Amino acid sequence: MLPNTGKLAGCTLFVTGASRGIGKAIALKAAKDGANVVIAAKTAHSHPKLPGTIYTAAEEIEAAGGKALPCIVDVRDEEQISNAVEQAVKTFGGIDVLVNNASAINLTGTLETPMKKVDLMMGVNTRGTYLTSKLCLPYLRKSKIAHILNLSPPLNMNPVWFKNHCAYTIAKYGMSMCVLGMAEEYKGEVAVNALWPKTAIHTAAMDMLGGSGIEKQCRTPDIMADAAYSIITKPKDFTGNFIIDEQLLKKEGVQDFSVYAISPGHPLLPDFFLDDDPDTLTTKMEEHGASAAFKQGKEQAAPTGPVAETFRVIKVSLNEEVVKTTQGVYQFELSGENPGTWYIDLKNLSGSAGSGEPPVRADVIMSLDSADFVNMFKGT
Repeated sequence: MLPNTGKLAGCTLFVTGASRGIGKAIALKAAKDGANVVIAAKTAHSHPKLPGTIYTAAEEIEAAGGKALPCIVDVRDEEQISNAVEQAVKTFGGIDVLVNNASAINLTGTLETPMKKVDLMMGVNTRGTYLTSKLCLPYLRKSKIAHILNLSPPLNMNPVWFKNHCAYTIAKYGMSMCVLGMAEEYKGEVAVNALWPKTAIHTAAMDMLGGSGIEKQCRTPDIMADAAYSIITKPKDFTGNFIIDEQLLKKEGVQDFSVYAISPGHPLLPDFFLDDDPDTLTTKMEEHGASAAFKQGKEQAAPTGPVAETFRVIKVSLNEEVVKTTQGVYQFELSGENPGTWYIDLKNLSGSAGSGEPPVRADVIMSLDSADFVNMFKGT
């Protein structure tokens, strides 16, 4: 893990959505330096499915060595943000770092997404990020540190990331476009960057979306906290970047990523908006549906090689308990020495695995080198 350096001692961070999850992890990392943290979030009372409030987060931040200012903030409400910014400046003397972490998610298609959900995602993700940045910028421009960090993805225009949840992607990319624009607008004054995880991160929201057992395929929020810490402690000329957590931490010298895993050695679920070869992936998805590809795969001769051998081992391991706890269909687009399309169905009956696309629509499509795939299942 990335060690603290003390660079944030006495600095003030304004973190939206910091009552739990990634936002709270970033706040706690900064608190270990002795930073001041404004917890700008909605949760003032405990929720049965989403543990943590702005007040319990404040207690943890102060226990970690920081100072906390809990503020009830809905980032769609300009008055609430403005009041929190004023309280922050009055209490701590200014704002040095803004972390736009608050986000809303609804992974449904166009016809299945009520406009109430569309408005929520646009209001929290895009408008909330823009508005909070706008209100914090006058104070950030006076800071020697001066960082805005949005938790948003690289602007990947592969249509696959739009087709199944168009509204969510538009709203999330709005946060990323704020990075693109504001980094150029405030170059030399305020650094503006985006941070996104390579793999799924275990949070209460992930439990609600992914169901039972999903945590085994996730990393802890600590990896995002370490990456965020690395970014906001850099000079303000480090700006306009779309950063992936693991890639950055490798450059920082972190070698053992198993410390971030919920279940070390278990295959990890890749996060949205990342793929190694989007053109090839998109072409394959447009050329044929899953049923046609599956039929083609069944008619071909039995494949051989290290990937095929790995799948033989996987098939032996499949059972109803694994299916019950995982509930996911995975498609693998492999490149390198043993290219091809493979799948693992851990959602239906006793599970299945083999070459070609799955007989039902994949929940996750992974693009990686065939050697990396084999090593992943060897645990190396």
